Amino acid sequence: MSAPSTPHAPAAGQRLEADLLLTLTTVIAAAGWIFSKEALAGMPPLTFVGLRFAIAGLVLAMFSLPQLRALDLRGLRDSVLVGALFAAGMVLWILGLAHSSHLGEASFISSMGIVMVPVFARLFFGDRPPSTTWFALPLALGGFACLSLEGGFRIELGQWFFLGAATVFALMFNVNSHVVRNVPVRALSVVQMLAVGVLVLPPALLIESWPQQWSGAMLGWLLASALLATTLRFLLQLYGQSLTTPSHAALIMMLEPVWTALAAAWWFAETMSALQLAGCGLIFLALVVSRWVWIRGLFGGRA
Repeated sequence: MSAPSTPHAPAAGQRLEADLLLTLTTVIAAAGWIFSKEALAGMPPLTFVGLRFAIAGLVLAMFSLPQLRALDLRGLRDSVLVGALFAAGMVLWILGLAHSSHLGEASFISSMGIVMVPVFARLFFGDRPPSTTWFALPLALGGFACLSLEGGFRIELGQWFFLGAATVFALMFNVNSHVVRNVPVRALSVVQMLAVGVLVLPPALLIESWPQQWSGAMLGWLLASALLATTLRFLLQLYGQSLTTPSHAALIMMLEPVWTALAAAWWFAETMSALQLAGCGLIFLALVVSRWVWIRGLFGGRA
């Protein structure tokens, strides 16, 4: 889910506002990991993620009525395709979160999707990825290997789910950019969110047990995930991206796994071994390398 690029360089005041909004967006996204993990203490994973995005999609739809009215049949069909991929990715992500013992580590694995985007663009759409991709990919894989080597070579089930989610999201981003270029971004996001609810909730009700009691805390974590970490986060991100260039926005959005690791250390008292820190560091370096052309242009005054 991303906004269209701005046609000209933003003014200094706009850049500062964009930086603050996008940084706040990454902080809220990191908090969303905490909200979701806490909610899973009382709710089955598929039921939670289906409810979260159904609520978020309905609320966002109230802010997006003009864009939804402008959606034609072809745009709706293409948006549903992207929504189905988004639903698949979110199912893998929430299953990863349910089986994860370390949120900080998990957030860096999830971010590997950014590195895989140009690879999928080459495989499925014939795009020529930047040369930095072939430097970033081994770094990311090396980081994943370091995380898997903690306590011996053993890839946990949660790590597999997060890696699968990153792969699906990389494919989704490519389909998003090639198939739905003319669909209003808010309308697309509403369809994506509602697709998770429509596609995930029915099977969840069949294979999972509905919570017998809804405590105030569980309901609070669900609403925080839906309204703050999903709806509010998207609205802030969309507005922040509209005030700056895509390269600058992408650079700031790379902070999400860093904030997530810090939040998990504070909230859950998580710690990392030297090998885990090395793995996360390699993955973050891969993110920087994969965006190096944009970063160089940004600091060279050409972004």
